[in-house]
Amino acid sequence: METLQATFFLFMFVPLVNPAPPLQQESLYEYDTDVFMGSLTQQDYEMQSKDIRKDGTNVSLDTSLMLQSDDSQLDVPPTKDTNLPTCLLCVCLSGSVYCEEIDIEAVPPLPKETAYLYARFNKIKRIAASDFADITTLRRIDFSGNRIEEIEDGAFSKLLLLEELSLAENRLVKLPVLPPKLTSLNANQNRIKSRGIKANAFKKLTNLAYLYLGHNALESVPLNLPESLRILHLQYNNITSITDDTFCKSNNTRYIRTRMDEIRMEGNPIVLAKHVNAFSCLRMLPVGTYY
Repeated sequence: METLQATFFLFMFVPLVNPAPPLQQESLYEYDTDVFMGSLTQQDYEMQSKDIRKDGTNVSLDTSLMLQSDDSQLDVPPTKDTNLPTCLLCVCLSGSVYCEEIDIEAVPPLPKETAYLYARFNKIKRIAASDFADITTLRRIDFSGNRIEEIEDGAFSKLLLLEELSLAENRLVKLPVLPPKLTSLNANQNRIKSRGIKANAFKKLTNLAYLYLGHNALESVPLNLPESLRILHLQYNNITSITDDTFCKSNNTRYIRTRMDEIRMEGNPIVLAKHVNAFSCLRMLPVGTYY
């Protein structure tokens, strides 16, 4: 009897003296739980199978609905809605509309009080005359970095308050008719040739001070540049010649173009030193190749 009691005592005491490591204890617990959950899952499966056999199907109703739900979710492609109202698609703030980098392909309808439009880096290909027909308050428009190939006649000419227009980094081959109060035009990095600029395109723009036509395909300097011009960029075109009347007046040796501060002509095939008389009225020589 004493031996039996001693054995029972040792049997009860051993787990207290040498407990299993924490990781081992945790793994044993998880194993038991998995077995228990597995038995419940098996019971559920058997109960569902009995219900299924009544209809002669091999897939449970709940499973079918889940599969259909998953398939319907996968079939819906992600879309980007560009048909939202302008002030939801763009940012409208105190007369300014910011529609930058939103992949629009046309000019959105603008609030009538819009004074400043920034629609840079989009996919706009064409500007229609109707885009600004009712917006008479515009003072600045920036279409830089689009894909514009065509601008309808009259798209800008009726914007009597427009002062700054940027059409840089597009695909234009000609300039549109420009509004009368324009002070700055940026058409750098297009495909404009000399025949794409009308002879009197700038003549009546008596406020034009900044004209940027660099990185195009011009063969000559535009004619009839206004007296108001201060900065003229013509770098990296295909200009091969200029005349004594390009910047000056050959019939007036005392004429001085007082407002012109900078002319850039580098990157053209013309050698400027061969046309010294063409710069006699300027306060400083153009930047370019002289030899």
